[in-house]
This record gives sequence, C-alpha cells and structure tokens, in this order.
Amino acid sequence: MTSKLPFEIATTSVGDLPTPEPDSPYRPRRPYRFSTLCATVENPGLKDQYGSSSVPIYQTATFKGIGGEYDYSRSGNPTRSHLEHHIAKISSAAHGFAVSSGMAALDTILRLLKPGDAIVAGDDLYGGTNRLLAYLRTHAGITVHHADTTKPDTLIPLLKTENNVAMVLLESPTNPLLKIVDIATIAKEVKERVPAALVVVDNTMMSPFLQRPLEHGADIVYDSATKYLSGHHDLMAGIITCNRDDVAKQIAFIINATGNGLTPFDSFLLLRGSKTLAIRLNQQSSTSMLVARYLHSLGFPTFYPGLPDHPNREMHERISSGYGAVLSFATGSRDISERIVAATRLWSVSVSFGCVNSLISMPCAMSHASIPPATRAARGLPEDLIRLCVGIEDSADLLDDLERALIDAGAIRRTAAGLVRVQTSIGEAVQKLAEKEAAKDEIPPHEKPWVVSAPGKVILFGEHAVVYGVPALAASLSLRCYAISTPRADDTLGVHFLDIDVGQPDGFKYEWDLSELPWDAVPSQPSSGEGEVALNHQFLDTITSQVLTDISNAHARQASLAFLYLYMVLAAHSGQRPALTLAARATLPVGAGLGSSASFSVCTSTSLLFVFGRIRVPSQSLPVTPSTSSASSSSSAPTSKLPDTLAQCVNRYAFLLEKILHGTPSGVDNSVAVFGGGLQYTKGQGGGLEAIDGFKALRFLLTDTRVPRNTRSLVAGVAERLAKDPNGVGAILEQIREVVGRARRTLGEEGDGTAVLADLIDENHAHLVDLGVSHPSLEDVRDVTRTYGLATKLTGAGGGGCAVTLVPDDFSESSLSSVITTLREKGYVPYLTQVGGPGLGVLVSQGSFALPMTPPEPPACGIENSDGLSEGALTGLFAQQSKPELGSWIDSLGNWAFV
Repeated sequence: MTSKLPFEIATTSVGDLPTPEPDSPYRPRRPYRFSTLCATVENPGLKDQYGSSSVPIYQTATFKGIGGEYDYSRSGNPTRSHLEHHIAKISSAAHGFAVSSGMAALDTILRLLKPGDAIVAGDDLYGGTNRLLAYLRTHAGITVHHADTTKPDTLIPLLKTENNVAMVLLESPTNPLLKIVDIATIAKEVKERVPAALVVVDNTMMSPFLQRPLEHGADIVYDSATKYLSGHHDLMAGIITCNRDDVAKQIAFIINATGNGLTPFDSFLLLRGSKTLAIRLNQQSSTSMLVARYLHSLGFPTFYPGLPDHPNREMHERISSGYGAVLSFATGSRDISERIVAATRLWSVSVSFGCVNSLISMPCAMSHASIPPATRAARGLPEDLIRLCVGIEDSADLLDDLERALIDAGAIRRTAAGLVRVQTSIGEAVQKLAEKEAAKDEIPPHEKPWVVSAPGKVILFGEHAVVYGVPALAASLSLRCYAISTPRADDTLGVHFLDIDVGQPDGFKYEWDLSELPWDAVPSQPSSGEGEVALNHQFLDTITSQVLTDISNAHARQASLAFLYLYMVLAAHSGQRPALTLAARATLPVGAGLGSSASFSVCTSTSLLFVFGRIRVPSQSLPVTPSTSSASSSSSAPTSKLPDTLAQCVNRYAFLLEKILHGTPSGVDNSVAVFGGGLQYTKGQGGGLEAIDGFKALRFLLTDTRVPRNTRSLVAGVAERLAKDPNGVGAILEQIREVVGRARRTLGEEGDGTAVLADLIDENHAHLVDLGVSHPSLEDVRDVTRTYGLATKLTGAGGGGCAVTLVPDDFSESSLSSVITTLREKGYVPYLTQVGGPGLGVLVSQGSFALPMTPPEPPACGIENSDGLSEGALTGLFAQQSKPELGSWIDSLGNWAFV
C-alpha cells in the first residue's frame, strides 16, 4: 500500500482556473472571481474518462492493479482528490486535505506536536477545541498557554525559544463573542520570535469566501466543512489547507496512518455544497447585518463585526471581505435568554452553524458547556449569551420571528413610541445607576469607602520539594481575608487589625497623625510599568525607627509597616494625603500556613490603589454573570469579572507587601490570592507561575492543629538530610515530582478524579513523612479521617500547622459532622472549605450602603443610608460579626466583582 499526498498544485497558479486561449493577445482573460471558482469544479490532472459534468462517486475501498495512482481509499480516492483540489483552489492554497470532521482536522494538525512542545491558543475558542487541548495537556505532555489573542502584545512574553512554542492557534472571529484577532500581526511576530512555530487558524466562522488566512501569514488553515462549505448540515467533514510542502507531507502521512480521510460519498456531498458557498453566505451575511442592527437598536449588547462600535472592526476589514453570518447578544438574564430561545419558530434550537436554516443556541448550555463555569466566567463569557446563526430564509420572516420571541419572553414590549427593551437583571440596573452617577461630578476615589476581599491558599502537592525545582500545586480557598477602607476628615490615619491578638477583644487598633509621618524620607516614584515594584529598605528602617517604636506585638508591627510603607509611597507621588481607616479581618486561620499574610497584602494593596486612583473599576467593563463562587462561597448573587490589568497591578504591589512581611517570598501566595483557581509554581530559571486550566472547585476539610511550627528550621532540616543522603532524598524528591505531575493532569481533566486525588494525597504525605517534616498532631488528624475513609496530608512546611482532607461530593453529611466533632474534641480547629474558587473581589455596588459616599465630619458618625444606618457604623458591624457569619454578611452588602 502506498501513501499518497492527496493534492498538490504544481503548475497552475493559485486561485486561477485554466481558461481557453484568448481570441486575441490584446484581450487576455481575467482570473475568475470567487463565486465562479466555487461553481466551477475542474481538475486538469484528473479528467473523468466519460466527461461527466458532475464528479462521480468512486464508492470503492480498493482499486485494481499495481502501481496505479490509487490503490486503497484510505490513502486516496478520486472523488476526494477532486474535492481537495477544489478546496485548495478557493483557499489560495497549494495543498488541500479533506477529513471526517472539523475536530478530526484539528486533531490531525495537533499530531504535528510532540511531548514537551508548547502551544499558545486564544481564550475564546470553540468548546471542542478547549476540550482537545485540555486532553493533550494532561495526557500528551503538551503545554497549553491561553492568551487574549485580540491583543498581540499579550502573546509576546510567551513567544520565546526557551518556552518551546511549536504552534500558535488562532480563531477570528472567535466563537461565540466574535472577537477579532490580528492574524497578520501575530503571524509576523511568531515568525520573528519563534521561526519554527506554526501559525494555525480556525477559519470556520468565515470560510474561504470571506477570509483566506494563508494570504496573511498563516501556515495551516482548517475549517469545519460541516458548516458553511457544506451548508446543509447533511454531512460531517473537515478541511485542512497549507502552502508548505514539508507540512503537507506530514499531514498526508497522518491522515493515511490514522484513516480519517473523508469518505467518497461525503466528498461528493461536500463538493456539491461548496459550489453554492458564495451565493449562500452572501445572502446570510446581508441578513445578519440586519439582525445585528435590529438588536443593537433595541439596546441589547450585540456582538457582530459589522457593527460600527465592534472592537477591532477596522482590523477585521483589513483581512476579511465580509462580516459573516454568526452574531450573539446578551439579555442580562439567563432566564430571559432561555425563554427567547424556546419561543422562536424559524430559528431552530441547535448547536453548530453554517446551515441554510437559521439556528439559535445558548453557548454556555450547549456548544461551550464542556468548559468549566469558572473558566467561562474568567474569560468573560456571559451565561445569558444567545448565539444566532443566520440562514437563507427571507430576512423579514426571520426578524418577525425573533421579534415575537423577544416580546413573548418579556425582553421587549410595545409602547406608543415603539418597541422598548425591558430591563432584565439587577446587574443592568446597577450598571445604569452607575452610568448615571458617572455622568455627574465624580466624587474622588479617596472620599469613597472600599470593600475588598482575597482568598487564602493551600499547597495541595509538592511541599518542600519545590525548594529543589520540583513544581508545587497551590489553590485558593473559600476562606478569605476582608478589608474595609473608610474615609475620615480629621487628618488621621488608622488601622484596625481584628485578628492580631494584643490582649484586646477587638484586636489591634492604632492611629497616626498624618502631619507627623516622615514624609521627607519617602523614596522616588514607584514603578508604574509591568515589572516588579522595588522595595526601599532604607525607608522601611525609617518607618520602623520613627513611627512604630511603641508597637510591641511583632505581627501588629509588621502589618502596620506594610500598610504605612505603601500608603506613604502612593500618597507622596499623588500629591494627596487622604485620611482613612483600614479595617481587616479573615475567616481563615492566621499563622497556619494558609496564606493569610498574602491575602492581607492583596486586600491592603487593592484598597490603597483604589483610594489613590491607581486602579479603577469601569462599570462598562464588568459583564454580569451568575456567581460560581462568591466572596464567602455561599451567595448566588450575580458577580462580575474584574479587568485583567487591575489584577496584574494589584499583584505587583501585593508582592511588594509580601517582601515587607516575609523577606523573600516566592510569589505563589499573593498570585493565588489575586487570581484564584489553581496555580503551578516552579522555582528557578525557566520556572514561574502557570494557571491550571480546567481546575474544578473541590471540597476540603482544613484542620488547624494549633501547633506552632518553624518553617525555616523545617526547610533547613530537609536540606541537611539531602546533604547527608543525596541519593535517597533525591529519589524522594523525584517521587514527589511524579506525584505532582499526575495530580496536575487529574486536576485539569473532566470528570470525577476524586479517587485518584485521594491516592495521590496519601502518596505525597508518605514522601513528606520520609523527609521528616510531619508531626504527631498531623498524624493524629490522619488517623481520625482515615477511620472514615478520607485521605489527609500535611500542607505547607509541616511540623504542625494545618492538615488538608479531601471530602468527596458523595461523602455523607452525618459522617462529616462526626469527623468535625472528633477533631474538635481533640483540640483541633477544623474548617470546611472549597478549594479553587475566585480570587480578588471588590464590592462594586452596595445595597443599602450606596456608593459613592462622602466622609463624615467629626464628631458626626457618618452619612445615613435609606435604613438610617450610618457609614461610620459599617466598620463597627464588620468587627461585630462572628467568623462563621462574616462571609455571608459581607455578601449581603451588594454585588461583587472577582478576578
């Protein structure tokens, strides 16, 4: 059996059909236009012996003879060859391939990668693409980086030779938010920075009729031909095109080896459908523009490249000849969206697009349901989003059917003035109110109160080994730190740290006269770029020696030092010295190795950056989505997504405060507290932080043994063991590395991996025992939980501190209650928590405490809200809440936005 390259254009120029000789040399024929190319199927190298006007179906598995052009249909078939020639011709390609589906096309392309390679992909991709990338990441050793490909600058840090980037996967417009990617610019950057990497483009949304990415620098282009190329949803197919001979040979080998070439009958159907591509998509695009303008005129947030205000529209117009036939819009309410979808008649409820019939769907419940809700929220994909795939029906009928559905669902109503959109969500009401307030004279940020929160963290796998270059896996907790910054009008700066025990029932309180602080010692302007913010040790010493001498408690002194340092640096360079009080407390235990100092650093940094106007929460950039996990993990109120630039700025300053508190932090704790979810951290050159895509929230029982530990001595003890027995301890470290690798794959996979994680928890703990970092109290906790069949390990440095116990979803509540009771009876403090939830949170709109507020004039207690409760009482209520009630009370204040 021979392997055959399905199609090559050797002598014919790309995009030109052979045409008859001109009647006169002075009247040469012009190349055929696209619609003519589509309708005309000619392959000069493969003539039918009978001259049939339609390509025959060679419905055969084998061909007689030896050494002929065809021998076995898996390797090649005349019907498929005609199709591949035709597809290459209309795609400006030298090579074309037809396979069994769009995902088969992507699978074929991804088989060009090898273990250790990295792929950079967009963050708004088709759900099936995300699913396949996640599988390769966890099973094939492929590193996957997701980035906002609409901003080429976000890819540049990843495009480094040492990152082993072998492929960049793009989609433009993206599905379903219709984001535009500058294919030409990204392709140029890739070729300059990582020349060996392949630029791959999913062109399904546009088809070759509207966009041909090979003309703009792409190496490989693929389409789900099930969509526009076929046009009738009566077959499954995928096509791949490229211009490079070496890549084409590899693709041909993979298709022949895997046997996913398109069947003769489906090749015939696809060839027939492609003949009408231009006329179909031209009609569909025209109607799509009418539908988009209609929805936009009603006030629905509408995503369609043809609208004047669509982001990067000009960029799209540079590389495309049309806007396509897919659009989406948001209603502000998932319930309303579901009613709209159910109420349509002409718009069929179905996944996919590209059919002659119009389709309607809700991506988060259908095509993108395989993407975890937390990931969808992080990528700004609204749960109420409706996707419309426009067909060739009469535009008037489609608009009439859609309008009736909108009215029946309660999304719009008729008035004397015409159709009016009905407000559909609390989130929209909040945004409209915020916009009205913004139209007035804006109150300065230092005159507003700010309420923020950040999660604690837990090291799940890789403790101690991380010091020696082994990756460690960390995740956020639903136990959080909260901070409230309230303005004052008495030239005083105050702190109230409720969790620092100084012998007072309400914790540590202190105030400073702003005029008496050492302002002349403030260092030069802090970095405003993207790099690390420098720490001035001389200024730290000045604050310690001149301002904090009468604070004897070490924890109170360090927390005050961090707060004062950042406040004074920001104040000195803003020209303002706002009076305020920062109150902070947490639901997570302090000093138990759960990142309490990092969450405090994040809360403090966020509050002060807001006060000084260094960061903002623009109301228009906060898409409201149903909460997957609120500040306390108990609320189901709508939440919003904070801008990535805000999170990155906070993380830089939080790391600065971590250096003040700890000296040489790794950056793991503050990064988890800002970004939430799960992170992998690898120390040393070539390491760093990497998000664990697909990380699902897990239920854990954290048990604080209340046994103090000395992290420095425990780390030194492992180092001493390694020096004495490098082979034995080195082997343990490598075993931990293998555990971490399996744990990461399991955490990123779909399905229930609880049983696997439980085994890995026991295995990891056994290795830590071998390193000598456990403690009798930790082993006692393990004995208690093992009785109930639960897996427990130490977390952090060990030697006391906390133990973590994985609690499966099907574990009975009565048994869980018994475990908690037993642990409490032994003097331990258990906390039931979720691992892997949201990161930094900001109260963006308050309920009865309506933002913005002005500072109180002393001695008045504050501005009263509609319930008669003064703003000055807010901090008092904050202090009065019990720890179990704190999270839910904070949630009740209003709507939150999270990273």
